[in-house]
Amino acid sequence: MRALVAGWFSFERMGATAGDLYARDLARGWLDEARVPHDVAHALPFAGGVDWRAVDPGAYSHLVFVCGPFGNGPPLTELLERFREARLVGLDLSLVQPLDEWDPFDVLLERDSSATARPDISFLATEERVPVVGVVLVHPQKHPRAMHETAERLIDELLALRPVAPVRIDTRLDIANASGLRTPVEIESVIARMDAVVTTRLHGMVLALKNGVPAVVIDPIGGGDKVLRQAVTIGWPVAFTADGASVGRLDEALTYCLSEEARAGARRVATRAVREVGEIRERFISSLVGAGRKAR
Repeated sequence: MRALVAGWFSFERMGATAGDLYARDLARGWLDEARVPHDVAHALPFAGGVDWRAVDPGAYSHLVFVCGPFGNGPPLTELLERFREARLVGLDLSLVQPLDEWDPFDVLLERDSSATARPDISFLATEERVPVVGVVLVHPQKHPRAMHETAERLIDELLALRPVAPVRIDTRLDIANASGLRTPVEIESVIARMDAVVTTRLHGMVLALKNGVPAVVIDPIGGGDKVLRQAVTIGWPVAFTADGASVGRLDEALTYCLSEEARAGARRVATRAVREVGEIRERFISSLVGAGRKAR
């Protein structure tokens, strides 16, 4: 007995989703529990499996097709024809045709069909969650020491080092927002829900820290400019310049920013900044009712 696990991850560019991969892993785990040896059929970009078009069909007693829509047409018919001698098991499928019109399965535990419906098996997936990291980038700016490409390359390399869920957050509102956000409060609401933020934008840092979200800050101007000056002013220590940062140092900084210690530090910085801005407010209001115009 040997099973081949297939799904939409077995065909190139056929829309394999996170749910498909969760279902694949659950099916493989259940086969392990049943002590059934198996392979998984993968197509690019997924690695670590076999090519169902290249393996010997006679090596498999079972073909387990897992998750997603399933209908009588290509490329499924090609797969079924190649493994026609194997026992066909359908798991977590949505059947396109009524079963009385087409039912090629020896065993069918469908998600939904003309006969029945069941919960999707990905409810049982138990993978550990990863940190959600907001990425807030400033648009390229005209400056003699501009190093935006360097800063963004460092961020890309940083995020590639570890399992995180990066969320790109665009803060511009004068053009079509790349994140589909429409107002300042929508932008801040997304930033506030991050576990950490990596940013080259001054207000990426400010809106993160304001909400107690630690930020890895990179000033995209060589030697530092307003972003670094603001970080120093408010007392936020996790700030770098594009020409002074390295992926290693940024990785250490992100580790810190994902800690409770950093969250407490972000809240302290925000509290102090709010107090100082309150003083600015008082001076602004008093200046409006003070002496006359300054001579020019």
